[in-house]
Parts: sequence; C-alpha cells; structure tokens
Amino acid sequence: MITVNNLDLQFGKRALFQDVNLKFTPGNCYGIIGANGAGKSTLLRIISGQLDPTRGSISLGPGERLSVLSQDHFAFDEFTVLDTVIMGHTVLWDIIKEKNALYEKPDFSDADGIRVSELEEKFAEMEGWNAESDAANLLSGLGISEDIHYSMMRDLSGNQKVRVLLARALFGKPDNLLLDEPTNDLDLETVSWLEHYLADFENTVLVVSHDRHFLDSVCTHTVDIDFGKVKQFAGNYSFWYESSQLALRQQQQQNKKAEEKKKELEEFIRRFSANVAKSKQTTSRKKMIEKLNIEEIQASSRRYPGIIFTPSREPGNRILEVKGLSKSIEGTVLFKDVNFNVEKDDKIVFISRDPRAMTALFNIINDEDNDYEGSFEWGQTITTAYLPLENTQYFNTDMNLIEWLSQFAEDTNEVYLKGFLGKMLFSGEEVLKKASVLSGGEKMRCMISRMMLKNANTMILDSPTNHLDLESIQAFNNTLKAFKGNILFSSHDHEFIQTVANRVIELTPNGIIDKIMDYDDYITDPIVAEMKQRMYR
Repeated sequence: MITVNNLDLQFGKRALFQDVNLKFTPGNCYGIIGANGAGKSTLLRIISGQLDPTRGSISLGPGERLSVLSQDHFAFDEFTVLDTVIMGHTVLWDIIKEKNALYEKPDFSDADGIRVSELEEKFAEMEGWNAESDAANLLSGLGISEDIHYSMMRDLSGNQKVRVLLARALFGKPDNLLLDEPTNDLDLETVSWLEHYLADFENTVLVVSHDRHFLDSVCTHTVDIDFGKVKQFAGNYSFWYESSQLALRQQQQQNKKAEEKKKELEEFIRRFSANVAKSKQTTSRKKMIEKLNIEEIQASSRRYPGIIFTPSREPGNRILEVKGLSKSIEGTVLFKDVNFNVEKDDKIVFISRDPRAMTALFNIINDEDNDYEGSFEWGQTITTAYLPLENTQYFNTDMNLIEWLSQFAEDTNEVYLKGFLGKMLFSGEEVLKKASVLSGGEKMRCMISRMMLKNANTMILDSPTNHLDLESIQAFNNTLKAFKGNILFSSHDHEFIQTVANRVIELTPNGIIDKIMDYDDYITDPIVAEMKQRMYR
C-alpha cells in the first residue's frame, strides 16, 4: 500500500500539482494519465524517492518493498543478465552478496559461521534457492532467450536491455510496483504476456503508459493529472475517456435538465459495467465495477489535435499490386516472394517478428529504397501520404514551423499554414519555433500536418503512435476509423490495430500470412497459429 499525504510540487513559481492525497491499495492497478508535461513521471519519481516534493509525504505499509522500472540502460553493464534481474530484490541480493563474501574468506571464524547461518535462514525464507529459475522464467516470458541469460548486460541491444530491466522490476513480486512506459520497445506478443502477468498481480501497481489497450487490460483505477490536481477514479482508461467526453457534451448542453443528465450518466455506467463483466479478466475487474460512481464523471481540460484527412479524389478499384517482392538486410531475409493486391476500402496492418520488415516494405512502395527483388504498381487514381518511422532528416533545418510546412504546400499563405499548425496544437508564438528544436511528439504532429496537406486517398503509416501522447493517439485513431480511403500501416498499439484494420498481412522470411479479419481474431485463430509455425521454421 502507498499513501500520499498533502503533496505539493513546485518548480519556481509554477505549481505542478497541489494538495495531493491518495491511497493506492493491494490488488489494484492504477493507470496515471495526463497531458505531456502534466507530471506523470514526476509523480512516480516522488513516490519512489528519487525526487523530493515541495511539501507532503509518501509512506508504504510496514515492511513493504517498492520496485521501480529503471530508465538507465547502462546502470548494470558490468553484471550478467540473471544477476541484474535478481538485484531487483535488493534485500535478497544483499543477503546473497554478504553470504558469498563470508564463504570466500580464507580465515572463516566461528562468528562468521553464526552469521552465515542467520543469512542462510533468511535466504531460505525468501525462497532464494528458486531465485535463478524465477528470474529465468521472467526473462523467457519477456522474450529473452536462455542462451543470453549469463551474458553481460553491456553486450545486449537496447531492446533486450529494456526487457531485462522490466524483469528486474517484476522480480520477487514486490509489494508496490512502479512502471513508467513499460511497453516501450516491446512487441505485441510480449505486451500481451505482461498484460496477463499484471492482471493476476495481487499487490499494488502504478503505471504510466500511452498504450490504451494495455491500460484497459491491467488497470482497475485511473489517476488523472489535470487542472493542477491529481484525482483518482474507479475504472480503466476507456471508462475515463468515454465518461469525460460524455460529461463534456453534457456541459455544452445548457438546456438539458439535471435529471436527464443524471439518467444519461447512469445508463452509461450500466452499459460500461456490462461490457467489463463480459471481459476475459472479469475477476480482476470486479472491484472496478463495484466502485463506478456517477459523481466521478466530469469533463477534462485536455486539448485534442484536429487530425483531418480529406482525400481530393475517391480511389478507383485498382489500388496497389505487389508481385514477388523480396528484401534482405545484411544477409537476413526480412520477407520473400511477397504477393498481394490491395482492394478498395482495405485497411491493412502489416506485422512481423522482425519490425524492420514493415519499414523496408513501406520504403520500397514509397520509392525510397531500390535494393529489392520483385515489383509493385500503384493504380492511376491513387495518391499517397507517407508517415515514416524515422523523421530526423526532415528537421535538420533552422526554418521555423511556418517555413517548414510551406515546403510541402501548394498554398503558402501564412494564415492557411497557421490553420494546419493550429489543428495540431501549435498556437501563438509556437509557430515560430525552429524545427530543429522540436521534441519527438512535436515532430510527429508536424509530420501529420504535412500529411493533411496532401489530401491523399491512401495513407501509409509506419508506427504512427510513436512519440505521441494519449490525446494525439486517440484523435489519430478516431480519424483513421472514419477515413474514406485505404490505409497501410504498422503499429505496436493493440487498440489502434484492432479498431482500424480490417485485414492483417504478416511478413515472414518464407512468404506471407494474409487474412481478412480483425486483429483480435487473427491472434486467436488456430489456423493462423499453425501457419506461423510453418512460416517461421
């Protein structure tokens, strides 16, 4: 259990939040949400003791252990993978170190023997003999194969280190677990493993994430940082989002009677509770259903970008034909002999165990890579807009945002361009910022502005939710669901895929799996599972 009492945090004259009083209890998972800069990660740092508040206190239950997902990818470079995970249980690790040091003494004394006996007793109480196997199981679940469990951390890739650090945070089932963006750099299968692990976790979890499906799958409560306040609500992210949108609409309906509004809110809670009760994780969601409260529903101050794609012409029946396409990188086959036709109204998600495969395919069909075998041909009516995975090359300039956007516009009128930047939440003096100093999220919003200018009827999106906050992801998602054209995309966002795609193409070194179905059906289809075994052998 974590108790937050009268917490204030102020930077100079700016108060990030004030008078925060919260209690986080075992058996619940709390998703912390808020606009960029609201203080989500900062709140976790205060709770973990890495940052001192201006006022107030944090307390844990007696004897409870707190574990935090480390963000320092180099902190454990001198340790093996297994040791790094076991070090997550600091008490157990200290016992192991002291015990080993005593056994290694050349002049082992009677006093040392007594101390070792005490340590061995504590070691056994903590099930220390199972530490290596427990750590190995966590690593395997997170996609770290056994052949590198004894490797040095410095020899691992950045992607592998992220998984080891996550295993370190989970190790030993801590009483309180703090996770800041735990799904970053995880593939969809590993995210699913983590969802199931946390859904069954019996202790207290606080998590910051931009992955809506993940938040919905694991969270029983939502902690919203808004208006300089930190408030806790029963319910997952979808409940918070849908209820806040309902409250906003009601706020705008000045003539609607209070009794009618109350009835509408009660009906919303009833429907939401019924949907949750049908979910696969009903048991872990029961507390959430019981605590849904009409008084908790209120409008948010969030600003959502206005992402609007308006095709200048309707696509014809011939969209894209791909024949015999093959691509390798440094001797590794990404995909081979790929054949498919894109049909009208197709919204296709491309997936692969090697994420380079999707980027390679998109670069090829956008004429940004000529090193491949096979061919492709777009239909005459098709116009495309491409959102690449890497956009750094677009921002190596001293131009301000108006000048930057004008490069991609036929109409370079300043008022016209400001309108597009305004839709993406760049207002006032912000439009005069230099493109070279933008954050990752700001760059993505600029790239989306660039796409809107094209009025294309086919969207090609390589991991479009990268660097975006929840508000931008939600707005992007809503727009693509209603888009009257074709979409070819890749994503690590389960909710994004499930709500946009009507067709799944999996790229493998031995061909493709091509299914007209939604993503949830795809990942549970036994025929698909059999095909994967053959394709990846």
